[in-house]
Amino acid sequence: MLALLYLLNTTSLVLASSSAVLNVTGLITPSACEVRLSDNGIVDHGMVPARSLNQYEFSALPMRPLDLSVSCNEPVLFVLVGVDNRANSSLGPGFYYGLGNNVHAPSERLGTVSLAIRNATADGQPALVLASSNQGQTWFPESNAYPDNFMGFAKPGTLIPEAHRLLNATLIINTSINAAAFLTLNQEVPLDGSIVLDLRYM
Repeated sequence: MLALLYLLNTTSLVLASSSAVLNVTGLITPSACEVRLSDNGIVDHGMVPARSLNQYEFSALPMRPLDLSVSCNEPVLFVLVGVDNRANSSLGPGFYYGLGNNVHAPSERLGTVSLAIRNATADGQPALVLASSNQGQTWFPESNAYPDNFMGFAKPGTLIPEAHRLLNATLIINTSINAAAFLTLNQEVPLDGSIVLDLRYM
């Protein structure tokens, strides 16, 4: 009798216990690459007077270049993908990155950012910039880095990305502010573009 009661009591304790799941994830890669942008990847347009903005057209701010480099410990086939952290504010999804929303009027979209990769060299030789809008199934020459496009690099005349150890290029950033007529500008409004250049191994 005592033994049976003890077992029944133990069973009730087991049934009442709780648990938690721990998942350990990661990715083992055969090679490692590092992406770098000059100026810590910051483009600061400073103070833009509201009175200088076009009333019914976009106002283009000065073009800003940044040095872009990708260095790998051995030749690696990779692509760069622009990921828009402000996609909900984009005025041209698929072509332009968003500049964020007006913090004082959240429904107002502030403008656009466009990226282009120029003057690319790969392992010391001129490189052709390629793009793919279907995750690498087909490629075409294109230096504009549209959101979510794969950007690869190859020798001129080659339409398939190649493995490289060192890529150097100039990243061109063009920023435009929305027409002033569509913005509430009676207070200071911070520009808030945020883009990730994501390196992906192929």
